[in-house]
Amino acid sequence: MAQLPSIPKGTRDYSPEIMVKRNYIFDTIKSVFKLYGYMPLETPAMENLSTLMGKYGEEGDKLLFKILNSGDFIGNIPDQELVEKNSIKLTNKISEKGLRYDLTVPFARFVVQHQSELTFPFKRYQIQPVWRADRPQKGRYREFYQCDVDVVGSDSLLHEVELIQMVDEVYRRLKIKVRLLINNRKILAGIAEIIGYPDQLTDITVAIDKMDKIGLDKVNAELREKGITEEAIVKLQPILNLEGSNSEKLEKLKTILQDSPIGLKGVEELSMVFDYLKDVDIRTEIKLDLTLARGLSSYTGVMAQVGFDLIEDTIRVMEDGNANNVTRDRYHHYDKPYVFFRDVDVEPIVLESERMFVER
Repeated sequence: MAQLPSIPKGTRDYSPEIMVKRNYIFDTIKSVFKLYGYMPLETPAMENLSTLMGKYGEEGDKLLFKILNSGDFIGNIPDQELVEKNSIKLTNKISEKGLRYDLTVPFARFVVQHQSELTFPFKRYQIQPVWRADRPQKGRYREFYQCDVDVVGSDSLLHEVELIQMVDEVYRRLKIKVRLLINNRKILAGIAEIIGYPDQLTDITVAIDKMDKIGLDKVNAELREKGITEEAIVKLQPILNLEGSNSEKLEKLKTILQDSPIGLKGVEELSMVFDYLKDVDIRTEIKLDLTLARGLSSYTGVMAQVGFDLIEDTIRVMEDGNANNVTRDRYHHYDKPYVFFRDVDVEPIVLESERMFVER
């Protein structure tokens, strides 16, 4: 009996029945983005490796799908280098392009490349597949869709409110109940400062961000491994377990962070966002959560996470003329404030919508 053809692990076919559901969800999301004045954008499936490499850290670079050069790509490689079997060194000589890992870096490249042609603030959305050479497992694929929404060229907090409104509207139209957790990177910087470790903000936030996955005890253990003293960890505990309404938490943080200018700036920004939200119709529950940390240094302002049983989306806001650190480092002449709703894996939204359809 002839063997049936198959597809690579970590990829999927979409039947007409599934595509009807996916297109409904995509069309719903796009309709909300258009309602708020965002324009569509697409970038090529492949980018130059010079654009992609070094943007995702060492582990991320390993997950890039690299494309072999055309023609006799190995013909000019010295025999000695082939014998050495140094795959990293060899790859750099036989591959100049790679499949996009996310939509973030290609968009940053687009803005820098076309900045003289764009009118700022520039508002764009993008829904396209991305590829990661990860180990396939349940819920994790090598090919999947992401959704980004960006505002480039304005640092107004009103854009953050607008993004929250869009999140609320999207899930309202899909009839999916979600919650929105919100925090500010400056508050976390202030916390690191008052416990005596301002230079280890990334280590602290990487650990704190795992709170919902590994629990407080293991977070504390990780902090100890990073060299944080027991005294500092004890000082951190009541801050992470802060109780009360959003306004009560902000008032307590004003006292806790009174000796940290950057921390107070974060409290001020969140207070303004919450004040703006009082004047708009938001039905989604919004909660200030200090354990929403995010370890990447590219986060500099307000952060939010949409969640339900099967999904975690992220809104990231970057300020101070910083699109993201890797982009600033590579494109020194790029200097525009950047607000975005980014790296949303659309697949869990599809799964949750299908579950809702079945329940109805």
